[in-house]
Amino acid sequence: MDENTIREFSQKIFHDLAGSMGSAMAYVGVKNGIFKIMKDQGEMTLELIVEKTGLNNRYLEEWLKGMVCTGYLKYHPERKTFELPEEHAFLLASDGTDHFMGGLFSAVPMMVGVAPKVADAFRNGGGVHFNEFGEEGVDAISLMNEGTYRQRLASYWMKSIPDIFQKLTEGCTTLDFGCGTGNVSMTLAEAFPRTTCYGIDLDLTSIQKAEQSAQNAGFKDKISFIHGNIETLEDQQFDLITILDCIHDLVDPVGILKSLKKMLRQGGSIFIVEPKAADKLEENINPIAGMYYGMSLFHCMTQSIAAGGPGLGTCMGPQKMEDLIKESGFSQFEILKIKSPVSLFYRVGI
Repeated sequence: MDENTIREFSQKIFHDLAGSMGSAMAYVGVKNGIFKIMKDQGEMTLELIVEKTGLNNRYLEEWLKGMVCTGYLKYHPERKTFELPEEHAFLLASDGTDHFMGGLFSAVPMMVGVAPKVADAFRNGGGVHFNEFGEEGVDAISLMNEGTYRQRLASYWMKSIPDIFQKLTEGCTTLDFGCGTGNVSMTLAEAFPRTTCYGIDLDLTSIQKAEQSAQNAGFKDKISFIHGNIETLEDQQFDLITILDCIHDLVDPVGILKSLKKMLRQGGSIFIVEPKAADKLEENINPIAGMYYGMSLFHCMTQSIAAGGPGLGTCMGPQKMEDLIKESGFSQFEILKIKSPVSLFYRVGI
């Protein structure tokens, strides 16, 4: 064996473990609003941060030191002060924007927390059901996607498909399948006042949160959120069906797509967003794909298998998606030229 290779790989392991701890600590920072409080404040002493956050002194001290060592904060030893650089704040303290990355940290306790159950599934089969992730899991998924959907869906993404954008502007009927807490329907309802929006999800907690958000925003009469199976809406017809970041989670993806096909009005479209991954493994050797494979193992794939599904996995790739669409009976499949470092976009039609 080569000693240099062993040494280099040991550093790789330490780097990954530090990343895991850094992500968990960053989750604490986002959840407690520490990054937002430190934003635009320049150098801050521990005492000042304690005063402004109202948090426990000893916990904050250890957290600050850990965030310095993992590269999230800067430390100025001559003055013993901590600083959140504005470039870091742009990603960590920008809730609700399309560049907020802080929501990703909410996946850490939610997904890694089920690692023992997933490890057991390697030997005994099954997996972790969606409801086992609890309300924290529902909130984590919402937080990860909310800013991007709110900032890009109605403007950049829909404007990239002019005929759909025109239909939405003139007024049509949309369905968001797997709507979660309702971010997609809320965004479309706000941007296109003449359009009627529906959202459907199997998870009751998600639907309850969606309904509450719609009521708070004054959209209670404009958006209908349905808790239940797709059969609940079989008699409805829609001009646009959105399926964002959830086809790979499904227990019966072909069956669901076939049902949605029947509900698509002539000339209508299905707009699909999926995690960005290449078809070949060797083209996925990068941090984003590594993150997605972890999310797949600890959430997306396992909850599909737990419910008797195929466990398609988060990193499906364009070819697998096209095969799935064709198997479901659609004749139109298009990979949309929408730029994103983390997502792939598809348009499907009858």
